Amino acid sequence: MKTTPKQTAYTLLRITMGINFFGHGLARLPKIPSFRDWMLSQFQESILPESLVYAWATVLPFIEFFIGFLLIIGLFTYRAAIIGAIVIVILILGSCLTEHWEWAGGQMLYALFYFFIISQVSENKWSLDNKLLAPKSYTP
Repeated sequence: MKTTPKQTAYTLLRITMGINFFGHGLARLPKIPSFRDWMLSQFQESILPESLVYAWATVLPFIEFFIGFLLIIGLFTYRAAIIGAIVIVILILGSCLTEHWEWAGGQMLYALFYFFIISQVSENKWSLDNKLLAPKSYTP
């Protein structure tokens, strides 16, 4: 079967989002304590308890790394994209609570990209999902 332009575009978007999340996680993993300190300073004036920010800042790099890896290879794409979108929802809430409106605006773009990845998952031809579930078509 020939690859369509829509399938190619989907694959490139999926991989791009994967690299973005993977890169965020990879850059933060070796310096979690300093990332956590930075995040605690950003939320100092917010209504969120310090313990919650501390926990989130500790696990976020692992979540980003794992979601990014799955998106790059196209494994469990639908579920990984949903979790990625939920991460973005949480980050937007945090940005709003700290009144970082420019961050929230940028994160809305991520939400839009996740919308396309989730809603067009049937175009996920070049993926491990497609290879592992063949000859059945991949549907969540």
